[in-house]
Amino acid sequence: MVPVQTPLALIAQRWTAAPRIVRRAAFSAVAMTVLIIVTGGAVRLTGSGLGCDTWPKCTDDSLFATPEQGLHGAIEFGNRMLTYVLSAAVGWTIVAARSAKPMRRSLTRLGWAQFWIVLSNAVLGGITVWAGLNPWTVAGHFLAANALLTVAVITWHRAGETDASPRPRVPRPVRQLSWAIVITSVVLIVLGTGVTGSGKHAGDSSDVARMPWDWADAAHIHAASAWVVCALALAMWFVLRVVDAPDDIRARARDLLVILLLQGGIGYLQYFTGVPEILVGAHMLGSALMWIAVVRLALSLRERSHTAAPVAPQSDHALSTL
Repeated sequence: MVPVQTPLALIAQRWTAAPRIVRRAAFSAVAMTVLIIVTGGAVRLTGSGLGCDTWPKCTDDSLFATPEQGLHGAIEFGNRMLTYVLSAAVGWTIVAARSAKPMRRSLTRLGWAQFWIVLSNAVLGGITVWAGLNPWTVAGHFLAANALLTVAVITWHRAGETDASPRPRVPRPVRQLSWAIVITSVVLIVLGTGVTGSGKHAGDSSDVARMPWDWADAAHIHAASAWVVCALALAMWFVLRVVDAPDDIRARARDLLVILLLQGGIGYLQYFTGVPEILVGAHMLGSALMWIAVVRLALSLRERSHTAAPVAPQSDHALSTL
């Protein structure tokens, strides 16, 4: 008896995805994730968080936004529809990864991980609506989107590599510094949700509960953590020059530093100008770009090429002289 093949197996049997197609598919998921983070912020900043007052329908009687719900309903419903576009990008990534020759099981699993995060975050978004935009569920919804962004960036990066064992490209202390940047950046993003959850942009024109602390205090703690990340990024840029790291790694460290400085400037500007919506939206975009830069920098410190160049032996000695 001939075993029944899955649709993905049938596609892979008849079509081979070139490496550039797999990488472009993975990038489409990254781009859509950034877009849905920014548009999700736009929903909150326009007070449209309860434009659709239930989930999964938009109203008790309609799956779609109704004229009575006005612009807020259209904005919230439009953001919900973007989830399907994001799902299509993730699905395209899974199909392309499964159709690569030879098949790369690890890449396919990363694609499926994205799918399950999208599905779970959609449910969390529904819970957020049911909870009347409770700031804790709003924060969880945002952090889950960043988890998706993390896996999407890793998938994009892995699509340009082989499946060989990873080899370091810089000395161990540099890799440890990279982990410090990753951890402090996570703390920075989490603290940012505390600023959002206690601030004035609750996501709806009606009274919405806020997190139980002063917004200005939360903003100061968030800013202090941002300075820690900036200091570590500056140290990374300097250390990479000392150890004569490859140009692409140094470029990613430079890009991260530039993004952090711009993001910090936007953050201070919005604080001293009364937190205008346009600057908050730009800050959310900057947050996503910063996290992409952090993840890409960390991933660039090792490679899976079969012809990986050995780490320069003088690098450890150079580090010891700092």
